[in-house]
Amino acid sequence: MTFQTRISGYADPALHAEGLYIGGKWQKGSGIAVTDPSTGNRLTEVADASVEDAIRAVAAAETAAAGWRDTPARQRSEILRRWFQLMTQHAEDLATLIALENGKALSDARGEVTYAAEFFRWYAEEATRIPGEYRHTPSGSHHILVDHEPIGIAVLITPWNFPAAMATRKIGPALAAGCTVILKPASETPLTAYAMARLGEEAGVPAGVVNVLTTSRPAEVTNAMLADPRVRKLSFTGSTGVGRTLLAEAAKSVVSCSMELGGNAPFVVFDDADLEAAIDGAMVAKMRNAGEACTAANRFYVQSGIHDAFVACLTARMAALKIGPGYEPSTQCGPMITQNAVRKIDKLVSDAVAGGARATTGGKPLSENGYFYPPTVLENVPVDAAIAREEIFGPVAPIYKFDSEEEVIRLANDTEYGLAAYIYSGDLKRAMKVGKRLEAGMLGINRGLMSDPAAPFGGVKQSGLGREGGVTGILEFMEAKYYAVDY
Repeated sequence: MTFQTRISGYADPALHAEGLYIGGKWQKGSGIAVTDPSTGNRLTEVADASVEDAIRAVAAAETAAAGWRDTPARQRSEILRRWFQLMTQHAEDLATLIALENGKALSDARGEVTYAAEFFRWYAEEATRIPGEYRHTPSGSHHILVDHEPIGIAVLITPWNFPAAMATRKIGPALAAGCTVILKPASETPLTAYAMARLGEEAGVPAGVVNVLTTSRPAEVTNAMLADPRVRKLSFTGSTGVGRTLLAEAAKSVVSCSMELGGNAPFVVFDDADLEAAIDGAMVAKMRNAGEACTAANRFYVQSGIHDAFVACLTARMAALKIGPGYEPSTQCGPMITQNAVRKIDKLVSDAVAGGARATTGGKPLSENGYFYPPTVLENVPVDAAIAREEIFGPVAPIYKFDSEEEVIRLANDTEYGLAAYIYSGDLKRAMKVGKRLEAGMLGINRGLMSDPAAPFGGVKQSGLGREGGVTGILEFMEAKYYAVDY
């Protein structure tokens, strides 16, 4: 597989975009424009799936289900392992494609491809280690045998911000468990999903085991699949609002759901933190994918003794970032995904400034072509500003001053979300003590990056249900079956 991409001043790719991938066959089409967010220009068009296409995909997944379910775990493992190797082999092509359609800096895109491929390697290994259980009943009357079976056909819905990693984080465990899937990627970034489907073919994924649909009518198409009694699993990554709607729809057919939803991560810095390490961590936690990440640090709570130095250092680091198209090697902060994303960020920043906040760098949309918003630091942000409540999804760091542990715990927990949180302190005992009281599914202690294929990823409260990754991720795609045995 090759991607013929020419970059001259701005992205002008000649991409080989296929179309819907159903039952191992490509269905060419058009209808969904894919845009380069650094220019606003169209890259290409991909096929626009109908409800009928979605039902065909479910049928293809059903046809393949029995064969894949009965495929020995070792064979499933080897296919995932080959898929990992092919992603690694084509890493630069995939990274360039992500930078083109998503806008993230090429260095970030390369990191995503590496991270994404690791899910196939991890679940290639987990496919052969599906757990079971055997024990006696307390009464001694019989034995308990517990097996785990594939849950069935799974609908996988992924967002635009990590078009490779969000797909592999779902496909990997589903295939390892023995499930067949229908992947519906975001319409903003479909090219990466189709490219990976091509690699899956090359890796030996049987026809119908993985199907890929792009559509401009996501609600209509998804609801049709959830209403089909052959579909038994929904795995969704996206906003909390959409997640609530999908949960209600899935409830009609009692479809099992895994939900990785929104975040509003606090980043807590105590006076005894190593300032340089805290700034390094803040840059990673805030600026990965230019802030367009559910785990991004959204609220910086800095203790009063270190506050001013932290603001000065973070301002200098953010102001120095080079802004540009993601596919230019020197770019450190690419464009936002759409113009609407820029408008939302600007509205949140403007509201905070109107309430008394001050931008120490950035603070206004850029006038260049494309969807750019500059890295921004805000100080003196009111704790009741909209930016403290809503997920920013952009390169903006609002900073709040605090004095005591009790105060910062209360502020950090004052949100409906509970996905991720970060703590920097020179006192590990205090960091762990505070971490236990923070309402979050994941904690970074003196670290600005927590995502790892070997770790369970997920949140509490309105940030979702279930976990992806780690040894628990495969169980999201399995059902426990209990046998009461006498002998």
